[in-house]
Amino acid sequence: MSNTTLRKDFLWGNSVSSMQTEGAYNEGGKGPSVYDLIEPGEHRSDWKVATDDYHRYAEDFDLMKDLGMNCYRFQISWSRVQPDGEGKFNEEGIQFYSDFIDGLIERGIEPMICLYHFDMPLALAQKYHGFMDRHVVDAFVRYGQEMIDRFGDKVKYWLTFNEQNLYSTPTAPTYAGALDTPGTLENILTITHHVMLAHARVAKYLHEQTSNEIGGMLAYTEIYPATSKPEDNFYTEQINQFYNYNLLDAFTGRGYVPAFLNIIAQNNFDIIKPGDLAIVQDQYNDFMPFSYYRSTTLSAEKVQDLADLLTNADDYFQDNPNLKTTEWNWQIDPLGFRNIIVKIWNRYRKPIFPIENGIGVIEEWNGKDEIQDDYRIKYHRDHLQALKDAVAIDGVDVIGYLGWGLIDILSSQGDMRKRYGVVYVNRTNHDLRDLKRMPKKSYHWLQKVIASNGENL
Repeated sequence: MSNTTLRKDFLWGNSVSSMQTEGAYNEGGKGPSVYDLIEPGEHRSDWKVATDDYHRYAEDFDLMKDLGMNCYRFQISWSRVQPDGEGKFNEEGIQFYSDFIDGLIERGIEPMICLYHFDMPLALAQKYHGFMDRHVVDAFVRYGQEMIDRFGDKVKYWLTFNEQNLYSTPTAPTYAGALDTPGTLENILTITHHVMLAHARVAKYLHEQTSNEIGGMLAYTEIYPATSKPEDNFYTEQINQFYNYNLLDAFTGRGYVPAFLNIIAQNNFDIIKPGDLAIVQDQYNDFMPFSYYRSTTLSAEKVQDLADLLTNADDYFQDNPNLKTTEWNWQIDPLGFRNIIVKIWNRYRKPIFPIENGIGVIEEWNGKDEIQDDYRIKYHRDHLQALKDAVAIDGVDVIGYLGWGLIDILSSQGDMRKRYGVVYVNRTNHDLRDLKRMPKKSYHWLQKVIASNGENL
């Protein structure tokens, strides 16, 4: 049975971002980020309080410890530790994260730091249009190096950018802090490259200065051809090259895929400067982290060419009639999860680490009874079984499994209705209530899973 069991040091935990959890948007010397410009809407909160983790993190850490978690991936808010994104660092903000990290370590929870999760310091967005400008690349590197210098002795696992391939999509400017910048082909490719340069320089610094580990991260959505038509298969492979393998190859020192360089050259885009490609290749992933929530299909029936596909990709994705969907129309596909794990392992032979996985559901608490979220148990059970099959049958080395936001947090769109947690947080989009934490049925199930190191699903 030894080949069917997970590693003895398997990491069980969860992932979050700062703006979806911390709150305290104007406390502790924090500067504004682009998220502070977002106004609340019908199904969207503002980001001012979130789940108030800034004041309540000890309570949440106690729940994680009780659950058996031994890893927590969180994000440092750039504007909390460096209010303008450049210039002087904020010692009060740095002290907050130092205490935060110590709180995790005291409870036997391995911290994992993510340096950037879309919340560009507002000053850099307004002055330079974020990662459209190389000045922001340099600013990010200075910020990343400072965080490594401050916390490198406490934190083993590091990420630079959350879901870095999203900077290769038509919505790249939004994630890159490029306010009011259109998602043209040139802008997408510019942001892709600038963010990769920033990652590469920070990764190289971490390896030079510490014995810690770093991973460039993808949001990996499995994409299938919508039909058996050769065109569907061809363009599915094309989009996979740009969305997935271009960065995965770059993360592992191979450099960009040729098609990426070719489309820049063919359009005479002045993006890649002398020495850039050497920087991209002079670094490597220690492990392969990715998020996974769903799969989709691609129909190439109306695709004109590669440029059209890259700038209008969402227009060509279709639901898979063979899969069930969530109420947010995300398709549930555990086998797709296994397939991704196996593909990355077979291509790169580096330890695999899924660091986001989960299901968002609208849930209401009646104030007394435990929420019976059997659908969440099923989702995680099926995906964990797929992961175990990848280990036992396909021979993959998997480091751990982190759920997304296993204590309820604001969604990426600021919607508190979309709950991923095994712990309910008592607030709505527009009513903070008491922010009480209440374990759901899935909490007790997951507790047993972790205690058995995945044997008892």
